[in-house]
Amino acid sequence: MVVSDNGTEMTGHVVFAWCQDTGVERHYIAPGEPQQNGFVESFNGRLRDECLNEHLFPSLAAARRIIEAWRTDYNTVRPPQQPRRHGVR
Repeated sequence: MVVSDNGTEMTGHVVFAWCQDTGVERHYIAPGEPQQNGFVESFNGRLRDECLNEHLFPSLAAARRIIEAWRTDYNTVRPPQQPRRHGVR
């Protein structure tokens, strides 16, 4: 399943056509409703705040190396967070 908003007009059409051609299910997120995909919005915010905004990338190779190091830390070093229930962790 691909979860996406419309994106730019051309991108939205291409993603929609690809999903139809490949038989991949598509879940549409309404414009201005990022909470419909909160997990990805949270991840994107962390990636931006903790990695992309903290580094200057002098080359594509450097960007790949730095982002991969961040991804490895994010996926293996950090303990998984449990969802909050009634404000208690």
